[in-house]
Amino acid sequence: MPVVENTILICAGGACISAGEKSVKETLEEKLQEYSLENVIKVVETGCMGACDLGPIMVIYPEGVFYQKVEPKDVSKIVEEHLLKGRVVNDLLYKGDKGDLTIKPQENIPFFTEQVKIATRNLGVIDPLSIEEYIARDGYFALRKVLLEMTPEAVIEELKKSELRGRGGAGFPTYMKWTLARNSESDTKYVICNADEGDPGAFMDRAVLEGDPHAIVEAMTIAAYVIGAEKGFVYCRAEYPLAIERLTIAINKAKEYGLLGNNIMDTGFSFDLEIRIGAGAFVCGEETALINSIEGKRGVPRLKPPYPSDKGLWGKPTLNNNVETYANIAPIIRNGGEWFAQYGVEGARGTKVFALAGKVKNTGLVEVPFGTSLRKLVFEIGGGIPNGKKMKAVQTGGPSGGCIPMEYIDTPITYDNLKSLGAIVGSGGLIIMDEDDCMVDVAKFFLEFTVEESCGQCTPCREGTKQMHEIMKKITSGEGEMEDLDKLKELGQYIMDTSLCGLGQTAPQPVISTMKYFWEEYLAHIDEKKCPAKRCKALTRVVIDKEKCVGCTACARVCPVNCISGEVRKPHEIDPDICTRCGSCITVCRFNAIDKVSP
Repeated sequence: MPVVENTILICAGGACISAGEKSVKETLEEKLQEYSLENVIKVVETGCMGACDLGPIMVIYPEGVFYQKVEPKDVSKIVEEHLLKGRVVNDLLYKGDKGDLTIKPQENIPFFTEQVKIATRNLGVIDPLSIEEYIARDGYFALRKVLLEMTPEAVIEELKKSELRGRGGAGFPTYMKWTLARNSESDTKYVICNADEGDPGAFMDRAVLEGDPHAIVEAMTIAAYVIGAEKGFVYCRAEYPLAIERLTIAINKAKEYGLLGNNIMDTGFSFDLEIRIGAGAFVCGEETALINSIEGKRGVPRLKPPYPSDKGLWGKPTLNNNVETYANIAPIIRNGGEWFAQYGVEGARGTKVFALAGKVKNTGLVEVPFGTSLRKLVFEIGGGIPNGKKMKAVQTGGPSGGCIPMEYIDTPITYDNLKSLGAIVGSGGLIIMDEDDCMVDVAKFFLEFTVEESCGQCTPCREGTKQMHEIMKKITSGEGEMEDLDKLKELGQYIMDTSLCGLGQTAPQPVISTMKYFWEEYLAHIDEKKCPAKRCKALTRVVIDKEKCVGCTACARVCPVNCISGEVRKPHEIDPDICTRCGSCITVCRFNAIDKVSP
Protein backbone atom coordinates (compact mmCIF):
# COMPACT_ATOMS: atom_id res chain seq x y z
CA MET A 1 0.00 0.00 0.00
CA PRO A 2 1.47 3.40 -0.99
CA VAL A 3 2.67 5.67 1.83
CA VAL A 4 0.81 8.98 2.09
CA GLU A 5 3.31 11.77 1.48
CA ASN A 6 1.02 14.75 1.95
CA THR A 7 -2.31 15.38 3.63
CA ILE A 8 -4.37 18.29 2.39
CA LEU A 9 -6.99 19.68 4.74
CA ILE A 10 -9.72 21.69 3.04
CA CYS A 11 -12.07 23.73 5.20
CA ALA A 12 -15.61 22.52 4.56
CA GLY A 13 -17.36 24.84 6.97
CA GLY A 14 -20.43 26.68 5.78
CA ALA A 15 -18.58 29.85 4.76
CA CYS A 16 -15.94 28.01 2.73
CA ILE A 17 -18.55 25.87 1.02
CA SER A 18 -20.49 28.97 0.00
CA ALA A 19 -17.22 30.46 -1.30
CA GLY A 20 -16.70 27.52 -3.66
CA GLU A 21 -14.90 24.85 -1.61
CA LYS A 22 -16.63 21.96 -3.40
CA SER A 23 -15.36 23.10 -6.79
CA VAL A 24 -11.85 23.46 -5.40
CA LYS A 25 -11.93 19.95 -3.96
CA GLU A 26 -13.27 18.40 -7.17
CA THR A 27 -10.64 20.17 -9.25
CA LEU A 28 -7.92 19.07 -6.83
CA GLU A 29 -8.97 15.44 -6.98
CA GLU A 30 -9.04 15.57 -10.80
CA LYS A 31 -5.53 17.05 -10.88
CA LEU A 32 -4.18 14.45 -8.47
CA GLN A 33 -5.52 11.70 -10.71
CA GLU A 34 -4.03 13.41 -13.75
CA TYR A 35 -0.58 13.24 -12.15
CA SER A 36 -1.20 9.80 -10.55
CA LEU A 37 -0.92 11.28 -7.06
CA GLU A 38 -4.28 10.15 -5.69
CA ASN A 39 -2.71 7.30 -3.69
CA VAL A 40 0.06 9.34 -2.05
CA ILE A 41 -1.84 12.58 -1.43
CA LYS A 42 -4.76 12.39 1.00
CA VAL A 43 -7.50 15.03 0.70
CA VAL A 44 -9.60 15.61 3.82
CA GLU A 45 -12.60 17.91 4.26
CA THR A 46 -12.60 19.35 7.78
CA GLY A 47 -14.92 21.53 9.78
CA CYS A 48 -14.72 25.33 10.05
CA MET A 49 -11.17 26.63 10.53
CA GLY A 50 -12.53 29.89 11.89
CA ALA A 51 -11.19 32.48 9.47
CA CYS A 52 -14.35 32.68 7.37
CA ASP A 53 -13.28 35.72 5.35
CA LEU A 54 -10.23 33.81 4.02
CA GLY A 55 -12.09 30.88 2.50
CA PRO A 56 -11.81 28.56 0.76
CA ILE A 57 -8.85 27.55 2.95
CA MET A 58 -6.40 24.74 2.21
CA VAL A 59 -3.62 23.55 4.56
CA ILE A 60 -0.97 21.16 3.26
CA TYR A 61 0.92 18.87 5.65
CA PRO A 62 3.53 17.91 6.75
CA GLU A 63 4.74 21.46 6.05
CA GLY A 64 1.55 23.07 7.38
CA VAL A 65 1.41 25.62 4.56
CA PHE A 66 -1.78 27.70 4.81
CA TYR A 67 -3.36 28.76 1.52
CA GLN A 68 -6.24 31.25 1.51
CA LYS A 69 -8.99 32.22 -0.93
CA VAL A 70 -8.17 29.27 -3.16
CA GLU A 71 -10.09 29.10 -6.43
CA PRO A 72 -10.32 26.17 -8.89
CA LYS A 73 -7.95 27.99 -11.23
CA ASP A 74 -5.29 27.96 -8.48
CA VAL A 75 -5.29 24.19 -8.07
CA SER A 76 -2.96 23.42 -11.00
CA LYS A 77 -0.31 25.73 -9.59
CA ILE A 78 -0.60 24.14 -6.13
CA VAL A 79 -0.23 20.63 -7.53
CA GLU A 80 2.55 21.42 -9.99
CA GLU A 81 4.55 23.82 -7.84
CA HIS A 82 3.96 22.72 -4.24
CA LEU A 83 3.21 19.01 -4.44
CA LEU A 84 5.53 18.10 -7.32
CA LYS A 85 8.37 20.63 -6.98
CA GLY A 86 8.19 21.56 -3.30
CA ARG A 87 7.76 25.27 -4.00
CA VAL A 88 5.37 27.33 -1.89
CA VAL A 89 2.83 29.27 -3.96
CA ASN A 90 3.33 32.78 -2.57
CA ASP A 91 0.30 34.25 -4.34
CA LEU A 92 -2.04 32.23 -2.11
CA LEU A 93 -0.36 32.83 1.24
CA TYR A 94 -1.91 34.87 4.04
CA LYS A 95 -1.12 38.55 3.58
CA GLY A 96 -0.75 40.85 6.57
CA ASP A 97 -1.76 44.51 6.76
CA LYS A 98 1.65 45.52 5.40
CA GLY A 99 1.50 43.02 2.57
CA ASP A 100 3.91 40.57 4.20
CA LEU A 101 3.38 36.88 3.44
CA THR A 102 2.92 34.24 6.12
CA ILE A 103 3.28 30.50 5.52
CA LYS A 104 1.79 29.43 8.87
CA PRO A 105 -0.51 32.18 10.19
CA GLN A 106 -1.69 29.80 12.94
CA GLU A 107 1.69 30.35 14.61
CA ASN A 108 2.04 34.14 14.51
CA ILE A 109 -1.22 35.87 13.53
CA PRO A 110 -3.33 37.18 16.47
CA PHE A 111 -6.55 35.82 14.98
CA PHE A 112 -5.21 32.32 15.62
CA THR A 113 -2.60 32.68 18.37
CA GLU A 114 -4.81 34.58 20.84
CA GLN A 115 -7.45 31.85 20.89
CA VAL A 116 -7.81 29.02 23.41
CA LYS A 117 -9.72 26.20 21.76
CA ILE A 118 -11.66 23.82 23.98
CA ALA A 119 -15.19 23.65 22.57
CA THR A 120 -13.78 24.08 19.04
CA ARG A 121 -10.67 21.93 19.63
CA ASN A 122 -11.26 19.61 16.66
CA LEU A 123 -12.66 22.09 14.16
CA GLY A 124 -10.44 22.29 11.09
CA VAL A 125 -8.26 19.50 12.45
CA ILE A 126 -10.16 16.25 11.86
CA ASP A 127 -12.45 14.76 9.26
CA PRO A 128 -15.87 15.14 10.93
CA LEU A 129 -17.10 12.02 9.15
CA SER A 130 -14.33 9.84 10.62
CA ILE A 131 -14.93 8.34 14.04
CA GLU A 132 -11.36 7.02 13.93
CA GLU A 133 -9.94 10.52 13.70
CA TYR A 134 -12.14 11.67 16.58
CA ILE A 135 -10.91 8.74 18.70
CA ALA A 136 -7.31 9.57 17.73
CA ARG A 137 -7.91 13.00 19.32
CA ASP A 138 -8.94 11.34 22.63
CA GLY A 139 -12.55 11.04 21.55
CA TYR A 140 -14.81 8.79 23.67
CA PHE A 141 -12.06 8.47 26.30
CA ALA A 142 -14.14 10.66 28.62
CA LEU A 143 -17.15 8.39 28.10
CA ARG A 144 -15.03 5.34 28.89
CA LYS A 145 -13.72 7.03 32.03
CA VAL A 146 -17.23 7.95 33.17
CA LEU A 147 -18.74 4.50 32.56
CA LEU A 148 -15.89 2.46 34.00
CA GLU A 149 -14.33 4.66 36.67
CA MET A 150 -16.75 7.35 37.86
CA THR A 151 -20.08 7.61 39.63
CA PRO A 152 -22.68 10.13 38.46
CA GLU A 153 -21.96 12.16 41.58
CA ALA A 154 -18.25 12.27 40.71
CA VAL A 155 -19.04 13.61 37.25
CA ILE A 156 -21.23 16.34 38.72
CA GLU A 157 -18.45 17.21 41.17
CA GLU A 158 -16.03 17.80 38.29
CA LEU A 159 -18.60 20.03 36.59
CA LYS A 160 -18.95 21.94 39.84
CA LYS A 161 -15.19 22.44 40.06
CA SER A 162 -15.11 23.61 36.46
CA GLU A 163 -17.73 26.30 37.15
CA LEU A 164 -19.04 25.73 33.63
CA ARG A 165 -22.15 27.80 32.94
CA GLY A 166 -24.61 27.18 30.14
CA ARG A 167 -23.40 28.67 26.89
CA GLY A 168 -26.84 29.06 25.36
CA GLY A 169 -27.46 32.50 26.83
CA ALA A 170 -28.89 32.10 30.34
CA GLY A 171 -25.56 31.15 31.91
CA PHE A 172 -27.11 28.76 34.45
CA PRO A 173 -24.50 26.62 36.32
CA THR A 174 -24.25 23.34 34.43
CA TYR A 175 -23.59 21.16 37.47
CA MET A 176 -26.73 22.48 39.12
CA LYS A 177 -28.90 21.73 36.09
CA TRP A 178 -27.50 18.18 35.91
CA THR A 179 -28.03 17.73 39.66
CA LEU A 180 -31.67 18.79 39.49
CA ALA A 181 -32.35 16.37 36.63
CA ARG A 182 -30.56 13.54 38.42
CA ASN A 183 -32.42 14.09 41.68
CA SER A 184 -35.85 14.09 40.01
CA GLU A 185 -37.45 10.68 40.55
CA SER A 186 -38.96 9.06 37.48
CA ASP A 187 -38.89 5.81 35.57
CA THR A 188 -38.09 7.74 32.36
CA LYS A 189 -35.82 10.72 31.74
CA TYR A 190 -34.60 12.52 28.65
CA VAL A 191 -31.54 14.42 27.46
CA ILE A 192 -31.87 17.20 24.87
CA CYS A 193 -29.33 19.16 22.88
CA ASN A 194 -30.58 22.58 21.83
CA ALA A 195 -29.11 23.19 18.36
CA ASP A 196 -31.80 25.69 17.37
CA GLU A 197 -29.34 28.52 16.82
CA GLY A 198 -31.44 31.38 15.47
CA ASP A 199 -29.58 34.61 16.27
CA PRO A 200 -28.74 36.70 13.20
CA GLY A 201 -25.00 36.50 12.62
CA ALA A 202 -24.48 33.51 14.93
CA PHE A 203 -23.00 30.24 13.70
CA MET A 204 -21.10 28.82 16.67
CA ASP A 205 -23.26 25.76 17.30
CA ARG A 206 -23.62 25.02 13.60
CA ALA A 207 -19.83 24.99 13.20
CA VAL A 208 -19.38 22.52 16.08
CA LEU A 209 -22.07 20.18 14.75
CA GLU A 210 -20.57 20.32 11.26
CA GLY A 211 -16.94 19.99 12.33
CA ASP A 212 -17.03 17.82 15.46
CA PRO A 213 -20.37 15.96 15.73
CA HIS A 214 -18.98 13.10 17.84
CA ALA A 215 -18.21 15.60 20.63
CA ILE A 216 -21.95 16.14 21.04
CA VAL A 217 -22.77 12.42 20.85
CA GLU A 218 -20.18 11.65 23.52
CA ALA A 219 -21.26 14.47 25.83
CA MET A 220 -24.96 13.64 25.62
CA THR A 221 -24.21 10.01 26.40
CA ILE A 222 -22.26 11.11 29.49
CA ALA A 223 -25.17 13.34 30.51
CA ALA A 224 -27.62 10.47 30.07
CA TYR A 225 -25.51 8.25 32.33
CA VAL A 226 -25.38 10.95 35.01
CA ILE A 227 -29.10 11.72 35.17
CA GLY A 228 -30.33 8.21 34.39
CA ALA A 229 -31.75 8.66 30.90
CA GLU A 230 -31.93 6.16 28.05
CA LYS A 231 -33.17 8.46 25.30
CA GLY A 232 -31.93 11.75 23.87
CA PHE A 233 -32.85 14.22 21.15
CA VAL A 234 -30.84 16.78 19.22
CA TYR A 235 -33.19 19.56 18.15
CA CYS A 236 -31.65 21.20 15.08
CA ARG A 237 -33.17 23.77 12.75
CA ALA A 238 -33.86 22.71 9.17
CA GLU A 239 -31.63 25.53 7.87
CA TYR A 240 -28.61 23.47 8.99
CA PRO A 241 -28.72 20.55 6.51
CA LEU A 242 -24.95 19.96 6.61
CA ALA A 243 -24.95 19.78 10.40
CA ILE A 244 -27.86 17.33 10.32
CA GLU A 245 -26.14 15.19 7.70
CA ARG A 246 -22.85 14.96 9.59
CA LEU A 247 -24.51 14.39 12.96
CA THR A 248 -26.59 11.59 11.45
CA ILE A 249 -23.43 9.90 10.18
CA ALA A 250 -21.78 10.34 13.60
CA ILE A 251 -24.73 8.76 15.41
CA ASN A 252 -24.74 5.76 13.08
CA LYS A 253 -20.97 5.30 13.41
CA ALA A 254 -21.11 5.52 17.20
CA LYS A 255 -23.75 2.77 17.21
CA GLU A 256 -21.63 0.69 14.87
CA TYR A 257 -18.67 0.97 17.25
CA GLY A 258 -20.75 0.13 20.32
CA LEU A 259 -20.43 3.66 21.72
CA LEU A 260 -24.15 4.38 21.45
CA GLY A 261 -27.21 2.18 21.70
CA ASN A 262 -27.59 -0.96 23.81
CA ASN A 263 -25.02 -2.08 26.39
CA ILE A 264 -22.45 0.63 25.65
CA MET A 265 -18.87 -0.63 26.15
CA ASP A 266 -20.35 -3.80 27.73
CA THR A 267 -21.28 -1.82 30.86
CA GLY A 268 -25.00 -2.55 30.80
CA PHE A 269 -25.76 1.13 30.18
CA SER A 270 -27.92 1.90 27.15
CA PHE A 271 -28.65 5.21 25.45
CA ASP A 272 -30.16 6.06 22.09
CA LEU A 273 -30.11 9.34 20.23
CA GLU A 274 -32.40 10.89 17.61
CA ILE A 275 -32.41 14.11 15.62
CA ARG A 276 -35.55 16.23 15.53
CA ILE A 277 -35.65 18.96 12.89
CA GLY A 278 -37.21 22.31 13.74
CA ALA A 279 -38.99 24.57 11.27
CA GLY A 280 -36.88 27.63 12.10
CA ALA A 281 -38.94 29.38 14.76
CA PHE A 282 -36.61 31.58 16.81
CA VAL A 283 -38.72 31.10 19.94
CA CYS A 284 -37.94 27.37 19.88
CA GLY A 285 -34.53 28.26 21.23
CA GLU A 286 -36.39 28.68 24.53
CA GLU A 287 -36.25 25.28 26.22
CA THR A 288 -39.94 24.75 26.93
CA ALA A 289 -40.96 25.88 23.42
CA LEU A 290 -38.36 23.46 22.09
CA ILE A 291 -39.84 20.66 24.20
CA ASN A 292 -43.31 21.41 22.85
CA SER A 293 -41.94 21.25 19.31
CA ILE A 294 -40.28 17.86 19.88
CA GLU A 295 -43.59 16.57 21.18
CA GLY A 296 -45.23 17.65 17.93
CA LYS A 297 -47.04 20.61 19.45
CA ARG A 298 -46.90 24.28 18.56
CA GLY A 299 -43.55 25.73 19.62
CA VAL A 300 -44.61 28.14 22.36
CA PRO A 301 -43.11 28.55 25.84
CA ARG A 302 -44.66 26.97 28.89
CA LEU A 303 -45.24 28.57 32.25
CA LYS A 304 -42.46 27.86 34.74
CA PRO A 305 -42.46 26.27 37.28
CA PRO A 306 -42.54 23.35 36.82
CA TYR A 307 -39.10 23.41 35.23
CA PRO A 308 -37.98 20.83 32.65
CA SER A 309 -35.73 19.16 35.23
CA ASP A 310 -38.93 18.12 37.03
CA LYS A 311 -41.48 17.98 34.24
CA GLY A 312 -40.15 18.34 30.73
CA LEU A 313 -40.45 16.20 27.62
CA TRP A 314 -43.70 14.21 27.76
CA GLY A 315 -43.98 15.23 31.41
CA LYS A 316 -40.73 13.51 32.39
CA PRO A 317 -37.54 15.01 33.93
CA THR A 318 -35.45 16.45 31.11
CA LEU A 319 -31.92 17.85 30.84
CA ASN A 320 -31.45 20.47 28.14
CA ASN A 321 -28.11 22.07 27.21
CA ASN A 322 -26.97 23.76 24.03
CA VAL A 323 -24.26 22.56 21.63
CA GLU A 324 -21.38 24.61 23.01
CA THR A 325 -22.11 23.56 26.58
CA TYR A 326 -21.94 19.90 25.59
CA ALA A 327 -18.76 20.53 23.57
CA ASN A 328 -16.96 21.39 26.82
CA ILE A 329 -18.01 18.26 28.72
CA ALA A 330 -15.50 15.67 27.44
CA PRO A 331 -12.41 17.91 27.96
CA ILE A 332 -13.56 18.67 31.51
CA ILE A 333 -13.95 14.97 32.31
CA ARG A 334 -10.59 14.06 30.75
CA ASN A 335 -8.60 16.91 32.27
CA GLY A 336 -10.55 17.73 35.42
CA GLY A 337 -12.76 20.61 36.45
CA GLU A 338 -9.89 22.61 37.93
CA TRP A 339 -8.07 22.50 34.59
CA PHE A 340 -11.06 24.12 32.89
CA ALA A 341 -11.48 26.69 35.65
CA GLN A 342 -7.92 27.97 35.15
CA TYR A 343 -9.27 29.82 32.11
CA GLY A 344 -11.55 32.80 32.50
CA VAL A 345 -12.28 34.84 35.61
CA GLU A 346 -14.38 34.66 38.76
CA GLY A 347 -18.01 34.08 37.83
CA ALA A 348 -17.14 33.28 34.23
CA ARG A 349 -14.77 30.34 33.92
CA GLY A 350 -13.53 28.65 30.78
CA THR A 351 -13.78 29.95 27.25
CA LYS A 352 -16.52 31.36 25.06
CA VAL A 353 -17.00 30.92 21.33
CA PHE A 354 -17.96 34.08 19.45
CA ALA A 355 -19.05 34.67 15.88
CA LEU A 356 -17.37 37.87 14.72
CA ALA A 357 -19.40 39.61 12.05
CA GLY A 358 -20.12 43.04 10.70
CA LYS A 359 -17.62 45.87 10.20
CA VAL A 360 -14.45 44.02 11.18
CA LYS A 361 -11.52 42.87 9.05
CA ASN A 362 -11.31 39.28 10.31
CA THR A 363 -14.79 37.79 10.40
CA GLY A 364 -15.27 34.25 11.62
CA LEU A 365 -15.36 31.95 14.58
CA VAL A 366 -13.16 32.64 17.62
CA GLU A 367 -12.83 31.04 21.04
CA VAL A 368 -11.27 33.06 23.85
CA PRO A 369 -11.15 32.84 27.66
CA PHE A 370 -13.78 34.81 29.55
CA GLY A 371 -12.23 38.05 30.77
CA THR A 372 -10.82 38.86 27.34
CA SER A 373 -11.56 42.51 26.58
CA LEU A 374 -13.82 43.64 23.78
CA ARG A 375 -10.86 45.64 22.46
CA LYS A 376 -8.71 42.52 22.12
CA LEU A 377 -11.54 40.65 20.44
CA VAL A 378 -12.31 43.41 17.93
CA PHE A 379 -8.96 45.07 17.28
CA GLU A 380 -6.37 42.30 17.82
CA ILE A 381 -8.16 39.08 16.92
CA GLY A 382 -10.67 40.79 14.65
CA GLY A 383 -8.04 43.04 13.08
CA GLY A 384 -9.97 46.26 13.64
CA ILE A 385 -12.39 48.20 11.47
CA PRO A 386 -11.83 48.12 7.70
CA ASN A 387 -11.53 51.09 5.32
CA GLY A 388 -10.10 53.39 7.96
CA LYS A 389 -13.48 53.82 9.67
CA LYS A 390 -14.03 54.34 13.39
CA MET A 391 -15.87 51.79 15.49
CA LYS A 392 -19.19 52.97 16.85
CA ALA A 393 -20.58 49.98 18.74
CA VAL A 394 -20.48 46.26 19.41
CA GLN A 395 -23.78 44.43 19.52
CA THR A 396 -23.58 41.31 21.69
CA GLY A 397 -26.07 38.59 22.47
CA GLY A 398 -28.08 38.39 19.29
CA PRO A 399 -31.30 40.29 18.50
CA SER A 400 -32.11 40.52 22.21
CA GLY A 401 -28.70 41.85 23.16
CA GLY A 402 -27.48 45.38 23.66
CA CYS A 403 -25.22 47.78 21.76
CA ILE A 404 -22.03 48.70 23.62
CA PRO A 405 -20.33 51.96 22.53
CA MET A 406 -16.62 52.47 21.87
CA GLU A 407 -16.07 54.09 25.27
CA TYR A 408 -16.49 50.66 26.92
CA ILE A 409 -14.23 48.80 24.52
CA ASP A 410 -11.80 47.83 27.31
CA THR A 411 -14.50 46.00 29.27
CA PRO A 412 -13.56 42.36 30.06
CA ILE A 413 -16.19 39.99 28.70
CA THR A 414 -18.10 38.38 31.56
CA TYR A 415 -21.77 37.71 32.21
CA ASP A 416 -21.96 40.42 34.88
CA ASN A 417 -19.94 43.05 33.01
CA LEU A 418 -22.04 42.90 29.88
CA LYS A 419 -25.25 42.84 31.90
CA SER A 420 -24.18 46.01 33.70
CA LEU A 421 -23.78 47.69 30.31
CA GLY A 422 -27.27 46.71 29.20
CA ALA A 423 -26.11 43.84 27.01
CA ILE A 424 -25.74 40.06 27.38
CA VAL A 425 -23.21 37.39 26.44
CA GLY A 426 -26.04 35.40 24.91
CA SER A 427 -25.08 32.52 22.68
CA GLY A 428 -22.07 34.38 21.30
CA GLY A 429 -23.10 36.50 18.34
CA LEU A 430 -20.97 39.62 18.13
CA ILE A 431 -21.66 42.25 15.46
CA ILE A 432 -19.38 45.26 15.03
CA MET A 433 -20.71 48.57 13.69
CA ASP A 434 -18.78 51.57 12.41
CA GLU A 435 -19.43 55.30 12.03
CA ASP A 436 -21.59 54.73 8.95
CA ASP A 437 -24.19 52.77 10.93
CA CYS A 438 -27.26 54.49 12.34
CA MET A 439 -27.92 53.14 15.81
CA VAL A 440 -31.60 54.05 15.62
CA ASP A 441 -31.93 52.03 12.43
CA VAL A 442 -29.93 49.16 13.95
CA ALA A 443 -32.27 49.02 16.95
CA LYS A 444 -35.28 49.06 14.60
CA PHE A 445 -33.81 46.16 12.60
CA PHE A 446 -33.35 43.89 15.63
CA LEU A 447 -36.74 44.85 17.03
CA GLU A 448 -38.34 43.97 13.70
CA PHE A 449 -36.74 40.52 13.97
CA THR A 450 -38.22 39.87 17.42
CA VAL A 451 -41.63 41.14 16.30
CA GLU A 452 -41.64 38.65 13.44
CA GLU A 453 -40.37 35.82 15.66
CA SER A 454 -42.73 36.37 18.60
CA CYS A 455 -44.87 33.29 19.11
CA GLY A 456 -47.83 35.54 19.96
CA GLN A 457 -48.78 33.68 23.12
CA CYS A 458 -48.44 36.55 25.60
CA THR A 459 -49.78 40.07 25.07
CA PRO A 460 -46.73 42.09 26.24
CA CYS A 461 -44.46 40.52 23.66
CA ARG A 462 -47.03 40.12 20.89
CA GLU A 463 -48.47 43.64 21.07
CA GLY A 464 -45.81 45.58 22.95
CA THR A 465 -42.91 44.87 20.62
CA LYS A 466 -45.16 45.65 17.65
CA GLN A 467 -46.02 49.04 19.13
CA MET A 468 -42.35 49.75 19.85
CA HIS A 469 -41.53 48.88 16.24
CA GLU A 470 -44.21 51.25 14.94
CA ILE A 471 -42.70 54.07 17.01
CA MET A 472 -39.23 53.25 15.70
CA LYS A 473 -40.54 53.39 12.13
CA LYS A 474 -42.01 56.82 12.87
CA ILE A 475 -38.68 58.09 14.17
CA THR A 476 -36.61 56.76 11.26
CA SER A 477 -39.15 58.20 8.83
CA GLY A 478 -38.77 61.70 10.24
CA GLU A 479 -42.19 61.70 11.87
CA GLY A 480 -41.09 61.08 15.45
CA GLU A 481 -41.99 63.30 18.40
CA MET A 482 -40.23 63.76 21.73
CA GLU A 483 -43.00 61.98 23.63
CA ASP A 484 -42.25 58.90 21.53
CA LEU A 485 -39.00 58.45 23.44
CA ASP A 486 -40.88 58.32 26.75
CA LYS A 487 -43.29 55.80 25.24
CA LEU A 488 -40.39 53.60 24.12
CA LYS A 489 -38.89 53.57 27.61
CA GLU A 490 -42.21 52.84 29.28
CA LEU A 491 -43.20 50.13 26.82
CA GLY A 492 -39.77 48.53 26.92
CA GLN A 493 -39.77 48.25 30.70
CA TYR A 494 -43.31 46.84 30.73
CA ILE A 495 -42.44 44.20 28.13
CA MET A 496 -39.30 43.14 30.01
CA ASP A 497 -41.17 42.88 33.31
CA THR A 498 -44.26 40.98 32.12
CA SER A 499 -43.38 38.80 29.14
CA LEU A 500 -43.69 35.04 29.54
CA CYS A 501 -40.28 33.97 28.22
CA GLY A 502 -36.78 35.21 27.54
CA LEU A 503 -37.58 36.40 24.02
CA GLY A 504 -40.01 39.04 25.22
CA GLN A 505 -38.06 39.78 28.40
CA THR A 506 -35.02 40.84 26.36
CA ALA A 507 -36.61 42.05 23.10
CA PRO A 508 -36.51 45.77 24.03
CA GLN A 509 -32.78 45.63 24.84
CA PRO A 510 -31.49 46.95 21.48
CA VAL A 511 -33.77 49.99 21.77
CA ILE A 512 -33.11 50.60 25.46
CA SER A 513 -29.32 50.30 25.11
CA THR A 514 -29.11 52.53 22.04
CA MET A 515 -31.27 55.16 23.73
CA LYS A 516 -28.90 55.05 26.69
CA TYR A 517 -25.66 55.39 24.73
CA PHE A 518 -26.73 57.12 21.50
CA TRP A 519 -29.38 59.52 22.75
CA GLU A 520 -28.11 62.31 20.49
CA GLU A 521 -28.89 60.21 17.41
CA TYR A 522 -32.50 59.83 18.51
CA LEU A 523 -32.70 63.58 19.11
CA ALA A 524 -31.26 64.29 15.65
CA HIS A 525 -33.91 62.09 14.04
CA ILE A 526 -36.70 63.83 15.95
CA ASP A 527 -35.61 67.46 16.41
CA GLU A 528 -33.58 67.99 13.24
CA LYS A 529 -35.24 65.37 11.06
CA LYS A 530 -31.75 64.19 10.13
CA CYS A 531 -29.93 60.86 10.26
CA PRO A 532 -26.31 61.63 11.26
CA ALA A 533 -25.09 58.40 9.66
CA LYS A 534 -27.17 59.05 6.52
CA ARG A 535 -28.64 55.55 6.65
CA CYS A 536 -32.35 56.21 7.14
CA LYS A 537 -33.77 56.52 3.63
CA ALA A 538 -36.56 58.93 4.51
CA LEU A 539 -34.05 61.35 6.08
CA THR A 540 -31.43 61.30 3.32
CA ARG A 541 -31.22 61.79 -0.40
CA VAL A 542 -28.56 60.90 -2.93
CA VAL A 543 -27.20 63.77 -5.02
CA ILE A 544 -24.69 64.18 -7.82
CA ASP A 545 -22.15 67.00 -7.67
CA LYS A 546 -22.40 68.41 -11.19
CA GLU A 547 -18.95 69.97 -10.97
CA LYS A 548 -17.35 66.57 -10.34
CA CYS A 549 -19.58 64.45 -12.60
CA VAL A 550 -17.96 63.68 -15.98
CA GLY A 551 -20.95 61.85 -17.44
CA CYS A 552 -19.31 58.41 -17.56
CA THR A 553 -22.78 56.77 -17.10
CA ALA A 554 -21.42 54.16 -14.65
CA CYS A 555 -23.98 55.20 -12.04
CA ALA A 556 -26.88 55.00 -14.46
CA ARG A 557 -25.87 51.51 -15.58
CA VAL A 558 -25.98 50.05 -12.07
CA CYS A 559 -29.07 51.88 -10.81
CA PRO A 560 -31.70 49.17 -10.10
CA VAL A 561 -34.65 51.57 -10.49
CA ASN A 562 -33.38 53.70 -13.43
CA CYS A 563 -33.64 56.96 -11.51
CA ILE A 564 -30.45 58.50 -12.96
CA SER A 565 -30.61 60.44 -16.18
CA GLY A 566 -28.18 62.43 -18.31
CA GLU A 567 -26.23 62.42 -21.55
CA VAL A 568 -22.79 60.89 -22.05
CA ARG A 569 -19.99 63.27 -20.97
CA LYS A 570 -22.50 65.61 -19.35
CA PRO A 571 -23.47 65.85 -15.65
CA HIS A 572 -26.18 63.43 -14.56
CA GLU A 573 -28.93 63.88 -11.99
CA ILE A 574 -30.99 61.67 -9.71
CA ASP A 575 -34.78 61.70 -9.40
CA PRO A 576 -35.31 61.74 -5.59
CA ASP A 577 -38.88 60.47 -5.91
CA ILE A 578 -37.71 57.23 -7.56
CA CYS A 579 -34.34 56.75 -5.82
CA THR A 580 -34.29 53.98 -3.18
CA ARG A 581 -31.02 55.22 -1.60
CA CYS A 582 -29.40 51.82 -2.19
CA GLY A 583 -25.95 53.38 -2.66
CA SER A 584 -24.96 51.38 -5.75
CA CYS A 585 -24.19 54.58 -7.65
CA ILE A 586 -21.93 55.82 -4.85
CA THR A 587 -19.97 52.58 -4.91
CA VAL A 588 -19.21 52.64 -8.65
CA CYS A 589 -18.49 56.36 -9.03
CA ARG A 590 -14.72 56.79 -9.57
CA PHE A 591 -14.86 60.56 -9.26
CA ASN A 592 -16.46 60.89 -5.79
CA ALA A 593 -19.24 62.87 -7.41
CA ILE A 594 -22.13 61.14 -5.63
CA ASP A 595 -22.98 61.29 -1.93
CA LYS A 596 -25.82 61.02 0.55
CA VAL A 597 -26.97 64.26 2.18
CA SER A 598 -29.70 65.35 4.56
CA PRO A 599 -32.79 66.81 2.87
